[in-house]
Amino acid sequence: MPPDCSPRFLASDNTSGICPEALEYLLDANRCDDLAYGNDAWTQRAADRFRTLFDYDCDVFFVFNGTAANSLALAAMGRSYHSVICHELAHIETDECGGPEFFSNGAKLLTASGEHGKLAPEGIERLVTRRRDIHYPKPKVVSITQATEVGTVYTRDELLGIRAMADKHDLRLHMDGARFANACAALEASPAELTWQAGVDVLCFSGTKNGLPMGEAVVFFNRELAEDFDYRCKQAGQLASKMRFIAAPWLGLLESGAWLDNAVHANAMARYLADGLEGLPGARLMFPAQANSVFVELPPAVLKHLRDLGWTFYTFIGAGGARFVCAWNTTTELLDGLLSDIRMALDR
Repeated sequence: MPPDCSPRFLASDNTSGICPEALEYLLDANRCDDLAYGNDAWTQRAADRFRTLFDYDCDVFFVFNGTAANSLALAAMGRSYHSVICHELAHIETDECGGPEFFSNGAKLLTASGEHGKLAPEGIERLVTRRRDIHYPKPKVVSITQATEVGTVYTRDELLGIRAMADKHDLRLHMDGARFANACAALEASPAELTWQAGVDVLCFSGTKNGLPMGEAVVFFNRELAEDFDYRCKQAGQLASKMRFIAAPWLGLLESGAWLDNAVHANAMARYLADGLEGLPGARLMFPAQANSVFVELPPAVLKHLRDLGWTFYTFIGAGGARFVCAWNTTTELLDGLLSDIRMALDR
């Protein structure tokens, strides 16, 4: 830790605190007792607010974390002998510890490459048509990450192209929305435009990375797939007894508009950082900084120097390089300090 003990956490937006709007609602939910297991008024209000946000009569379920959201959603979308098509860098492939396979009782993940961390319709079709025999796990679901693991976003036209390919082969479409709010902000698109209007069947919408203490929402636009999903959550240990403490902070984000404001700010900070890195000798931006993540290649000695100074970042995410992630509370002062340290390290 640096001498002044100031935080230098940019490894993930999971390191940020609770945003004021979410905290205010959390404290309000704590002022009196309420019913348990999601039967409280806060959970009902939050679910209804999601329906308003998406302009759709969707089914909404709250779980603790993204691994559970993705794994349980995918388990609900297929059977054990099915397969899920995803990008080779997708979180469900690289960072869920086999959760999707475990909760689906064995459904196999089939991976494809794609520029800038995105699946393309052609890559999906290659996996579907590779084999048709009974010895091959039958493709049933396409899973895309929005924004992607490398900080890029699927445009609406790209989503429609994937939906068309899914329709061609009778596939369902799952969206891992760990940074869905950032994608909406980047594209200046409504949640509806990037989900059900583009053919998404199920969205896992993250709040943890957008200012909540914890909590993800699994949103079913194809409500047939939601049958008995509450039982899946219970069996998986994801039914919160005091559900209102997950739902109320979500309501704070949704009713105040902070869900989008936080994402707009985080994206702007990522662009600020990317602009500062661009053109530095010895630094190379690896992907367009479209959401709130910046991937940069730096010499090993620079990376070591930054870690010695207390900066946190990951080098195992995506396609390598150093990943810096901005959050709702990231400041230009923090990023200026990082850029200054990088410049000094590069000049050594």
